[in-house]
Amino acid sequence: MIKKVISRSRRMKIRTKLSVLLIVSAALSLLMFAFLWKNMGNVWRFMCRFPAISWDRQALIEKIEETAPYYDVPDNEENVEETKAFKPFFNIKDKYTSLYIYEIGGKGLFRAGAYAEIMATSPVAEFMNFEYQMTSGEVEMHYEVPTQFHNGEFTVMIFSYHSVRIITVYLIISVLLSIAVFLSINLVFINRKMKAVLGMKDEVLLMASGELNHPVSACGEDEIGILSSELDHLRIALKENIHQEEESRKANQDLITTMSHDLRTPLTILSGYLEVLKHKRVSPEMEEDYLDRCLKKTNDIKEMTDKMFEYALVYEETEDVTITKVKLETMRGILYENLDFLRLAGFRADVVMEECTGAVLGDEVLLKRIFNNLFSNILKYGDKTTPVKLSLQMEKKKVKVGLINTVKKEKDGTESHCIGLKSAKKMVDLMEGEIYVLNQAEIYSVQISLPIA
Repeated sequence: MIKKVISRSRRMKIRTKLSVLLIVSAALSLLMFAFLWKNMGNVWRFMCRFPAISWDRQALIEKIEETAPYYDVPDNEENVEETKAFKPFFNIKDKYTSLYIYEIGGKGLFRAGAYAEIMATSPVAEFMNFEYQMTSGEVEMHYEVPTQFHNGEFTVMIFSYHSVRIITVYLIISVLLSIAVFLSINLVFINRKMKAVLGMKDEVLLMASGELNHPVSACGEDEIGILSSELDHLRIALKENIHQEEESRKANQDLITTMSHDLRTPLTILSGYLEVLKHKRVSPEMEEDYLDRCLKKTNDIKEMTDKMFEYALVYEETEDVTITKVKLETMRGILYENLDFLRLAGFRADVVMEECTGAVLGDEVLLKRIFNNLFSNILKYGDKTTPVKLSLQMEKKKVKVGLINTVKKEKDGTESHCIGLKSAKKMVDLMEGEIYVLNQAEIYSVQISLPIA
């Protein structure tokens, strides 16, 4: 149950957390103030142990017992003459003390009394009345002293308000402590969130400097936590993009280096053949052979440059593609055109194409390039002794083209960089199609699926 509450609190928004925290801290501050104020009497009694603050109650009692035998207590409080004669008796008290005279027996009727002068002023009286209600009279110290007067024994009630001397200071301290509790709770929360923000600032500066291996620390599940999580995802994405870019650049440099070296050799040979033919250094019977050699070298150069163009397509960021309806008849025409070229090269083919009408969503230019790449791979690496299987069929609102051939065991030194296949995959993705490649046990199978318009 506690874990669920903690989990929910972590998912709360910062604004909600702060609002709840303000309410809770305000409630705790008020409770603390009420606790301090209610225990003011205990604090005062503790402070009375110190001579500088204490009030000598016993000294007052002794004065009362010494002075009382010289005075007659009035019969009642309405007897003006007797009350006036008794009034000097109250000179023994200070301004923080009230004295009241009551009968001991019977109903304990009131006879005379003197109010503490400190309570006579209006502001203090109102404040003490508020304090009295808040503390339930905890700070009001009262004592009953049976005393022998000239005209009999009476009860003297002593009420001490000496706590008034510290009540203002105690109030200020109580308020300050309550405010300190309120502020400390909220400042701790704000300080934690500021540390999280400053930590993310350091992470951003670290990322800006190029350091992408250091993970961004998690900061809970509120807005700052979501920001730190997204910042870490951004770091990972940047790291992957930079890594891919470095690999692409390295692969590009390697290919260019290889191609430049490979192009230099046939170009040098081609230049030599043409130089020989230009200066008539061969017999007329050998000219045709040299021309064939020149054509072969130009074909080699063409294949190499085609690889460079295909490589550029694979690693370029974007390419303009216009998705339109391409009729199935047009697609069949592209397939048959490439198939005829295979047959001229000495390949055999088994063709299964359904007679279907309609169109696919794609780009005619890209379709030509895709199938040119795939059939070109068959020309380079296919085994002429095994027929090539070509199929076209409609299935679940898609048109599927299948191409299967056997890879020849000896590739006569031809090296494959799979650039043509990568180029075909990218072009199929641009048309929102799917391509599946299977190369197993010398069987090479490619299936392309395109959506029907």
